[in-house]
Amino acid sequence: MPDNADSIPVVFATPECAPLAKTGGLGDVSASLPAALVRLGVDVRILLPGYTQVLDALPHTRLAATVPAQAAFPAARILAATGPGSVPLLVLDCPTFYRRRGGPYQDDHGRDWPDNALRFGLLSRVAALLGTDGSPLPWRAQIVHCNDWQTGLAPAYLALGADGPRAASLVTVHNVSFQGIFAPQLVSELGLPASSFSPEGVEYYGKLCFLKAALHYADAITTVSPTHAREIQTEAFGFGMHGLLARRAGDLSGILNGIDTDIWNPAADALIARRYDIESLAAKIENKRALQASLGLSADDNVPLLGMVSRLAAQKGMDLVLESALALIDLPVQIAIQGVGQAPMQRQLTALARSHPGTIAVRFGFDERLAHSIEAGADIFLMPSRFEPCGMNQMYSQRYGTPPVARATGGLIDSVVDASPATLADGTATGFIFEGSTPAALQAAVERAVGAYRNAATWRALQRNGMRRDFSWNSSAVQYLDIYRRLAAGRSV
Repeated sequence: MPDNADSIPVVFATPECAPLAKTGGLGDVSASLPAALVRLGVDVRILLPGYTQVLDALPHTRLAATVPAQAAFPAARILAATGPGSVPLLVLDCPTFYRRRGGPYQDDHGRDWPDNALRFGLLSRVAALLGTDGSPLPWRAQIVHCNDWQTGLAPAYLALGADGPRAASLVTVHNVSFQGIFAPQLVSELGLPASSFSPEGVEYYGKLCFLKAALHYADAITTVSPTHAREIQTEAFGFGMHGLLARRAGDLSGILNGIDTDIWNPAADALIARRYDIESLAAKIENKRALQASLGLSADDNVPLLGMVSRLAAQKGMDLVLESALALIDLPVQIAIQGVGQAPMQRQLTALARSHPGTIAVRFGFDERLAHSIEAGADIFLMPSRFEPCGMNQMYSQRYGTPPVARATGGLIDSVVDASPATLADGTATGFIFEGSTPAALQAAVERAVGAYRNAATWRALQRNGMRRDFSWNSSAVQYLDIYRRLAAGRSV
């Protein structure tokens, strides 16, 4: 163990890292958390697949090591570069697996790559290798920090195949519903022993499951909010993993994600029409006017504008928004939605916007500028998720003085303080929480928000309360460091 515990060497293995590769919140976490850990003195290095877009964005890499072929894995290289936040970056270069058109997990037509098991098996294998005496680098990790199913075999490789000293493993579950389930015959191709294919191993209802492997073999487990850590131990939120997670409750921690407060800062945001801060909130209206103009919404300062940036999926409560939209615009409100996802919902949203021009606007696809513009220009932000492990938009919106309406689940509970008479009186209220996953419950919460919006003093207090919250990674990174220290010292977490 290093003399300085904070210099613990950690490999942070991830399939995404913004802005190099991102499909969702994991990409943001994989950029921001390692940077926060480096500021604490941790010797962390990000391990990321060498997708085409990653290598295109990193013209100045150097060869750090080679990895020989094994089992069904071809030979690969490890390229060294500097990642986001000046964090050392290790790029796993295997052209056969990663240099393709399309996204990290799917082709241009939205179909999963048929060899995803091998693609992310290799990522897992190399992550584990960096935590053993067989590391191809002169550097060896004491902690292998895995993220989601795509790196889920790393704890298994460490537990089953490491000769001599090995790193401790930590897996962070960002979304337990994504599990990496594959055909059982891949066990041998992935270089796993046949004995591992059992209920006390990688087997899950007759299939090979990467996430099950991670949850079974990892030395410690975290998820991305305290409430969600409790939720995933129940049948309703565990997606079949609840029994295993409940058995491992003593090794499971919930640590609320942070956000990048440099990127998400209305006082310095170059992507919004007018910058502002807690002392110049009156300038926020200019962002509303700019958003209304850009989306074709009627120019009206007095009608509250509801914003939403989300995947178009039932998990995110988009169906509740569709069913509530007509009742909501009768309040009246305007609605601006940016999202990407399920085609039936896109069609329904398109029809809704066409039948209510000037009142409802939708844009499909991901546009960073529009996302920032909605956070700054909306009056109220919608997050009616059925489950939300952590969520980040509710934190962005509070930072931008845009109180959220959010369902009582996961990280939403842990980061939004409901506006009640008591919390309004003590200055802690930051938004509006509702319980049921029904259109009526959403409508009632929006009506509460609109009522508060009509009271200028109440609304300004809500905005300021939210803008004062500290959603940086500082506190969360310290909690991860505490787990690293305990693992490195050989104590249970």
